Amino acid sequence: MRPAGRYGVSVDATETNRRIPFSALFNFRDVGGYPTGDGATVARGRLYRSDSPHRIDGADRDAFVALGIRTVIDLRRPAEVARDGRVPELAGLTYRHIHPEHRDWSGAQYEPGDDLARFLADRYAELVGTGAAGLAEAVGLIADSAAAPVVVHCVAGKDRTGVVCALTLSALGVDDADIAADYALSTEASARFSAWVAETYADAGQVPYPFLASPAEAMTLFLTELREGYGSVEGYLRHAGVTDAQLAALREHLLA
Repeated sequence: MRPAGRYGVSVDATETNRRIPFSALFNFRDVGGYPTGDGATVARGRLYRSDSPHRIDGADRDAFVALGIRTVIDLRRPAEVARDGRVPELAGLTYRHIHPEHRDWSGAQYEPGDDLARFLADRYAELVGTGAAGLAEAVGLIADSAAAPVVVHCVAGKDRTGVVCALTLSALGVDDADIAADYALSTEASARFSAWVAETYADAGQVPYPFLASPAEAMTLFLTELREGYGSVEGYLRHAGVTDAQLAALREHLLA
């Protein structure tokens, strides 16, 4: 079913409507198309989210170029960039490595039977605390119309990328239910990524469950508690360093 927005607008958050297929990218999709509370719509073809594009080559590279992307925002830790590499250097493409400071989540213990939504929401709450400066820099760059089209990514494109996209969509006026539905699309994408890893790397270990699942409840919980702490998502972004001018610019070029 299509989730309904705050004013009953039917929103298509299905992967078939949003995902742009690549052979070695599994979570690449358009963040546009969602309605806002004041009747506008997030513009298509301006902001994309993805897992790491360091693997693109051949037909994938051609498809990436065809989208006309001007800016890639890489949210990965420096060690992850050193391990895997970055998006290929392409004519007209600006690469920005913006690392929101956070502890290595691989050390966070998740036990089967624990509340997964709570576990993930707690990780995201940590991120907005320690990584405020990096998150503000990423949202500020997304707000720059000259940088668009932009693709923002981390490793799997669901956690750090999910937080940046959620903050952006909320600042644009998109309803929490629609933001959570967009976030939840990463579950199926993560399953494809995990299957590809198992097939490509025979000695790869099993990916921990929290790194594969994106329950909508986790994003809803995160946004609710962020507002409890800062009054609003815009209040958090201002606290982090996003200016009123940047928030206005964000709405100016990402709302149709």
